[in-house]
Amino acid sequence: MFGWTLDEEHAFQVLDAYAQAGGNFIDTADSYGHWTPAGAGVSERIIGRWMAARGNRDQIVIATKVGSSPERPGLSEGAIRAAIEGSLQRLGVERVDLYYAHRDDPDTPLPETLATLQSLIDAGSVRYAAASNYTPGRLREALALGEREGMASYVALQPEYNLLERDSYEGELMQVCAGAGLACLPYYGLARGFLSGKYRAGEQPRDSPRAADVRERYLNERGLAVLERLDAIAGARGVAVAAVALAWLRMQPTVVAPIASATSPAQLRELLDSVALELSGDELAELDAVSRPRAVAAAPRP
Repeated sequence: MFGWTLDEEHAFQVLDAYAQAGGNFIDTADSYGHWTPAGAGVSERIIGRWMAARGNRDQIVIATKVGSSPERPGLSEGAIRAAIEGSLQRLGVERVDLYYAHRDDPDTPLPETLATLQSLIDAGSVRYAAASNYTPGRLREALALGEREGMASYVALQPEYNLLERDSYEGELMQVCAGAGLACLPYYGLARGFLSGKYRAGEQPRDSPRAADVRERYLNERGLAVLERLDAIAGARGVAVAAVALAWLRMQPTVVAPIASATSPAQLRELLDSVALELSGDELAELDAVSRPRAVAAAPRP
């Protein structure tokens, strides 16, 4: 949201509230903002200026990504080296803690990508490498190659995963993460805002850049059934609907922490309630049943 629906002043307010609450992990990408007048990298620049202003770089874990920016797409050696230099400069740091391949690049051989990432780790520009939006087969191939050849080995996966987007992760991808010990840090943890409860049948939420897409994807029988169950649990627990949705995600196998966006300190406080919220076995089962796609109903889980 930084540089898009949130200007720098309001982004600083959200970041300050997050840090004051004990938050220390921030996820961004070199491509974020490419659709805005400020252009790609605006999110990194705002975060970098915030860390410089607060003098808190040593307390913050920074994750950013390479491969999706229109200015330097793909995962070739040249693209990665140019991208990391740009990210380091915009963030105002000497090292990125977690560096994601934003999406697979079938036009670049995996050895080239992994060897380049390993060279950045060796040089101290990157602490750990990770993957995002990989298929199970390519992720498994990358992990095997990294281990066999002494190249970068991904330590985390960032897939799209939430109560309404389950079939692409649950099953084989989850099995790969479980078997390899990868941390799963899902994006769109609130299904583009739908699981915050602001989209309801017969209601018109405040227009946003994603509103039409969200309505088309999720404002249906299944989506409304999930919201109904979230409403009931949230009411009984005295928390926001979004907190319940994120707590369910946090408690799934292989998930270390969900990623969610906040547009104000007040909204952030609602999301932070999810950290301490432990759903009961019955609550988890209810949400699982109402949200589960038929295609994965019988899939084994680690």
